[in-house]
Amino acid sequence: MALALLGIDIGTSGCKALLIDAAGAVLASHTATYGLAQPRPGWTEQDPALWIEGARQAVAGVLAARPDVELAAIGLSGQMHGLTPLDEAHRVLRPALLWNDQRNGAECAEITERAGGLEGLLRLTNNRMLVGYTGGKILWMRNHEPDLYGRVRHILNPKDYLRLVLTGELATEVSDASGTGLFDVRKRAWSAPLLERLDIDPALLPDCNESQVVTGRISRVGAELFGLPEGVPVVGGGGDSVIQTLGSGVMRPGELQTTIGTAGIVASALETPMDNPDGRLQVFCNVAPESWHCMGVSLNAGGAMSWFRDLVAGFSRDAGALSFDEIVARAERSPAGAKGLFFVPYLYGERCPHPDPLARGAFVGLTARHDPGDMARGVMEGVTHALRDIHGLMQKAGLRHSVIKASGGGARSALWRQMQADLFDCEVVTTEGAAEGGAFGAALVAGVGIGVWPDARSAALVCKPLTRQAPDAAAGETLRQAFAIFEGLYPALSQSFAAISDAALDR
Repeated sequence: MALALLGIDIGTSGCKALLIDAAGAVLASHTATYGLAQPRPGWTEQDPALWIEGARQAVAGVLAARPDVELAAIGLSGQMHGLTPLDEAHRVLRPALLWNDQRNGAECAEITERAGGLEGLLRLTNNRMLVGYTGGKILWMRNHEPDLYGRVRHILNPKDYLRLVLTGELATEVSDASGTGLFDVRKRAWSAPLLERLDIDPALLPDCNESQVVTGRISRVGAELFGLPEGVPVVGGGGDSVIQTLGSGVMRPGELQTTIGTAGIVASALETPMDNPDGRLQVFCNVAPESWHCMGVSLNAGGAMSWFRDLVAGFSRDAGALSFDEIVARAERSPAGAKGLFFVPYLYGERCPHPDPLARGAFVGLTARHDPGDMARGVMEGVTHALRDIHGLMQKAGLRHSVIKASGGGARSALWRQMQADLFDCEVVTTEGAAEGGAFGAALVAGVGIGVWPDARSAALVCKPLTRQAPDAAAGETLRQAFAIFEGLYPALSQSFAAISDAALDR
């Protein structure tokens, strides 16, 4: 039987399972979808039971597709920052608070104050405590659900809860731990001084390992639940925003990865944990030892397109008939610049470069001459502008690039890739497996963990180019002119966004 590596990615809207062989070729892929809850504006929650059932269905799908393989190891990936609180018996105490949950702004301010201000916090972790990070959620639960918090004995991120169910082991790894805001990324360890200042018991947090370390093996219970062989090793894996750079082959400085999934990400590998003076970027541990990761994350990318698609479909008698391909086809008929129509994509608030949970979305420049194709293109360009806005911070930090490697579901769109090539003025490449997201990176890390590849950089070499798109000079000039206008929209609108919230008009 052929050896196979399994990657499992606990996403926001579904779980993907992926089988690859020792050469990195995808053997099978299966995704099971699920929903999330938004009990109040700015709140996003998910029942962890959905992750487990989604993972069970996704794993069953790939095993049914390739019953001829021998499973050698499993790697895990997942949405970062989510708070999964467990009691002493490892029972989930409440729905998980997700990465894009915006309720904990006051707690993030409290954390920053207790740490000695922003400078003090950056000395301890090299990262700002952004709204959405796990640390702010912990204090929110302590402040607002004290009785429930009193029963908390363990706090896990989503992929690490899956690890617990698979293996019975409580563990995490450095990339996901970095995204809690409680981790000293320079030392690659939990920040004991910060935990002490916040009165957070370190015993609530799991042991932290390097990403390729075997952190457990499939237990008897896990084998029965998932149909997996008992005893198969499970490696640490990685948070999705970090591990998918490996899945695109981005492990050395000079290359950018862009991801258009639910969120939008611009990322680069680092050889040292660069200083993060204002904390607007995120500097995390990478999935390889002695390697780091710089990124900026927009909370709104593919999610904005999903919103637009559902909005337009809602006016149709056959709401289920409108596909993303049809939306993109309409956008292709609109010229670069969308006839002067701009879309500010901050539908869930924003993180980078504007850490503002009160930010809102907006169409700007709308006239009677605009049609649905212009609006569709405006949404796509607005997401691309948001990525370029993030990259401006990276340039100021001294990071340079010669190529973009595009990933996530949005990378399947040639139009979206071309927009990036034109606006960033460089070649945009996709690689085999990159469109599979974190699951592909997780499978590669699993291979590193059992010695299929000696290290992550060697594993990255399996990521062969699939498509290439060069910038178009004329379209690039138009988009760069448009971007100069886009940069001014958030400063112009931010006071109005705050006023909307103060007036409670969005309740």
